Amino acid sequence: MIEQERKWAIIDSTLREGEQFERAHFSTDDKVEIAKALDAFGIEYLEVTTPVASPQSARDARAVAGLGLSTKVITHIQTRKDAAEAALETGVQGIDLLFGTSKYLRAAHGRDVPRIIEEALEVITFIREQAPGVEVRFSAEDTFRSDEHDLLEIYRAVAPYVDRVGLADTVGVATPRQVYTLVREVRRAIGPEVDIEFHGHNDTGGAIANAFEALEAGATHVDTTILGIGERNGITPLGGFLARMYTVQPDYVRSKYRLEMLPELDRMIARMVGVEIPFNNYITGATAFSHKAGMHLKAIYLNPESYEAYNPEVFGVSRKLIVASRLTGRAAIKKRAEELGLSFGEEELHRLTHRIKELADRGQLTLEELDGILREWVMA
Repeated sequence: MIEQERKWAIIDSTLREGEQFERAHFSTDDKVEIAKALDAFGIEYLEVTTPVASPQSARDARAVAGLGLSTKVITHIQTRKDAAEAALETGVQGIDLLFGTSKYLRAAHGRDVPRIIEEALEVITFIREQAPGVEVRFSAEDTFRSDEHDLLEIYRAVAPYVDRVGLADTVGVATPRQVYTLVREVRRAIGPEVDIEFHGHNDTGGAIANAFEALEAGATHVDTTILGIGERNGITPLGGFLARMYTVQPDYVRSKYRLEMLPELDRMIARMVGVEIPFNNYITGATAFSHKAGMHLKAIYLNPESYEAYNPEVFGVSRKLIVASRLTGRAAIKKRAEELGLSFGEEELHRLTHRIKELADRGQLTLEELDGILREWVMA
C-alpha cells in the first residue's frame, strides 16, 4: 500500500492526449480556459500538443506557455532535433521525448536498440545544450509490448541525462501486476534519482488501477486527462485517479488540489467536446452518490461512510437519497416524514411504508408524490 508520505505529481494531458479524442477540436481560447482552470485546480504539469503538429499547434503552445501559470507547461514530441527546436521556440518548460520500442513500432521506424539510444542521446544533448533549465523526459512508446531486456538497456543508457523516464501502456493491454513488476525493474535499473512517469490507456478498463500500481512500484508521475478523453478509449481520467488516491492518501490529495473544482472541470470538457458526463462517472456522474435500497438508506442516515468511499462534499457534489422506490424502507420514510415535520408511530409507519411500496411497484414515485402521500396520511 502507498505510504501516506509518498509524493507524486500529475501531468495532465488534456491539451495533448485529449486533443486526440475523436470529438476534440480545441480553439486557442478553449486551450487557454483549460490551462487556467487546471492551474487553479493545482495540477503540477500541463502537457500540450507538439508544435510540429500544425502551425496553429505551435501558436497555441506558445500562447499557453506564455500565460505565466504556476503549473509547468511541457510538450510531447518525437525524438527528432527539428521537433526539439520547434518545442524550445515555444518557451515550454519541459520536453517529453518518445521513441517506439515494441516490435510493432520498430518495424515502422526501422531502428534497432543501439540506434534508438544514439538518436535519443543526440536529441537530449541538443536540448541540454540549448536550454539547460528545460526538463527532459524520455519515454519508450508501447512499453508493455516491448522486450524487457531492450527496455532496460535503453533506460539505463538515457537515465543519467534526463529528469524522467516514461513507461507507456500505449494500447491499454497491461495488467496491474505487469505494471507493478516492470516499474520495479526500471526503478532498480535507473536508481532512485530519476523520476518515472506512467501513461496508461484505458482500452481494457485498467488505466486507473495501472496508474495506482505504477505509483506503488515507485513511479512519481501519472498522466491524466479530464474525463479521460484521448485516443480511442482515452487514458487515466483525472477524477477517477483522484478518487482512487483519495481513499489511500486523503490528506495529501486534499493538500495538493482544489478538489471542489472537479465538477467544473468535467463540465467544461464535456461542453467543449460535445459529450454528456457518463451517469456512472467517477465522482461527478449523476448516480455517483445515489442511494436507493432500504438497507443502504438506513445506514447512510446513521453514518454515510457505511456506503461511501469518500465524502462527496469534498469534491463539490452532493449525495442523492432515493426514498420513494419499491426498495425503500421504514427508516427512509420516517426520516423524510421528520423532514416535513410529520411523525408516525411504529405500527402506522409499517403500514405507511407498505402502502408506498405498493404504489411504487407501479412506477417509482417522485419526491413530490411521496410528500403528498405522507401529508394525506396524516390528514386521513
